[in-house]
Amino acid sequence: MKRKFLITAVGAAIFGLVPAAPAMAQEAEALSPEAVQAILDNIWVFVAGILVFLMQAGFGLVEAGLTRAKNVANIMAKNIADMCIGALAFWAIGYGIAFGDGQWIGTDSFFLSGFGDGSFDGGYSGYTPFFFQVVFAAAAVTIASGAMAGRTKISGYLIFSAVMTAFIYPVVVHMFWQGDGILNRITVGDAAFSDFAGSSIVHSAGGWAALMGAYFLGPRIDKYSNDGTPRAIPGHNIAFTVIGVFVLWFGWFGFNAGSELAADSVVIRVGVTTMLAAAAGGFMAGAVMWMKVGFLDVAMTANGVLAGLVSITAGTGTMTPLGAVITGAIGGIIVVFSVLFFERIHIDDPVGAISVHGVCGVWGTLAIGFFAKWDDAFLGREDAGLFYGGGVSQLVMQLVGVVIVAAWVLPTTGLLFFILKKMNMLRVSPEEEIAGLDVSEHGSAGYGIETTFTGSLTSSRSLQDQSARDS
Repeated sequence: MKRKFLITAVGAAIFGLVPAAPAMAQEAEALSPEAVQAILDNIWVFVAGILVFLMQAGFGLVEAGLTRAKNVANIMAKNIADMCIGALAFWAIGYGIAFGDGQWIGTDSFFLSGFGDGSFDGGYSGYTPFFFQVVFAAAAVTIASGAMAGRTKISGYLIFSAVMTAFIYPVVVHMFWQGDGILNRITVGDAAFSDFAGSSIVHSAGGWAALMGAYFLGPRIDKYSNDGTPRAIPGHNIAFTVIGVFVLWFGWFGFNAGSELAADSVVIRVGVTTMLAAAAGGFMAGAVMWMKVGFLDVAMTANGVLAGLVSITAGTGTMTPLGAVITGAIGGIIVVFSVLFFERIHIDDPVGAISVHGVCGVWGTLAIGFFAKWDDAFLGREDAGLFYGGGVSQLVMQLVGVVIVAAWVLPTTGLLFFILKKMNMLRVSPEEEIAGLDVSEHGSAGYGIETTFTGSLTSSRSLQDQSARDS
C-alpha cells in the first residue's frame, strides 16, 4: 500500500505541474488519489502490451534468421497471420473462454460483450486486460511457428493458429489467470501454484504445441543422412537473429513487468530480474558451446538469452536478483543440451523453440520452488522456496501445474495436427519444400533475384576456396 501511495503522489504531482486549461485543472483537482492510481495502472498495462506486441517482430526476425533464405517470406507471413488471426479469434472466442465465468472454461464475455465505453471507474477498463492478453495469445501460437519452419502448408498453419488462440491456449489461461481455475483450487500443503508472467501458461503451452507440430511434420528433407546422423542446416542471416533477440528482450520488459498489472515498485524489480536472467542465460549458453566446439556460437548464445528470459518469466515477481541470475544461467545451460537432445531423437526444430520455450518454460516454473523469496500475489506467503526454508511443497505444487498444462496442450494440439496430416493439410510436397515455401506457398521469392544470386555465388565461392585450402 505504501509503494502505491508514493507513486500516486508522484502521479498527482505530475498532473499538478502540467499546465492545463481551467476546465482541465478543475477536473484534475477532482481526481482522488485512487483515481490517479487507476489511470496510471491502466496506462502502464496498455504501454506494456504495446511492448509485447513489438515482440511479434522479434519472433519473425529470429525465425527468419535461423532458417533458409528461400523461406523468409513464409516465415513473415506466419507471423503476420498469428497477430491478425490471433487478435480476431481471441476477441471473438478466446478471451471469453480464458476470463469468462465458469469452472473449467469461461462462458461469457465473447466478442467483449458488456465492456461498454471502457471507462476506468476507479479500476481497470475492461479493454485494458484484453489488450494485454491478446498479444500474449499471439506470442503463444507464434512459438510453434519456428519449430514447424520450412515444410508446413500455410493453410494448415492458419487453422492451427486459429484453434490455438480461440480455444487451446485460452483454456490454459483459464486454469490459472482467470482466478478460479483448476490451478487456483489445488494446493500442496500451504503451497499455491504461481506463474507470474507465463513460463508455463504461455511459453510451455507454446512449446508443447511446437513439439507436436514438429513431431507430426517430421524432419526437413535433408536434415538427416541415410544412417540417421543429423546434419547442420545453418540459418541464412545471423544479423536478423541477433536483432530479433534484442527486440524480444526489449519487449520482455513489458511482458514480465506488465504482468504486475499495476504501476508500482514491483515493476522496477521485475525489470531488473528480467535483465539479469537474460544476460546470465546468454552468457552460460555461449560458454557451454565454446567449451564444446571451441568457439563462441552466436546462434546458441542468442537462444541462451531467450532461454534466460523464458526461465525467469514465472518467478520474476518473487525472486531476488541472485535467484534470477541462477535461474537464467541454468536455463542457458539447459537449452544447449535440450537442442542437442531433440536433434538426436529426430525432432527437427529449426530454431530451438521447443527447448527455449517448452523445456526452459518447465524449468522456470519449477525454479519458483527453489528460489521464491517474496510473495508475488499468487504464492500467498514469503520465503516459499526450498532455499529459503519453504520446504519441498512449493516445488511439488509447481510440478503439478507443469503436468496439468502439458496434459491439456499435448493431446489437443497432437489431435489437431493428426487431423491436419490426415487431410493432407500439414506438410508441403518434397518438390515444394526443395524449391522453398516463398515460391510454392506465396508466389514469389522473399528476396530479389540479385540478392539471392549474389548470396549463392558468394557462398559457393567460399566453399570452393575452403575446399582448395583443405586439399
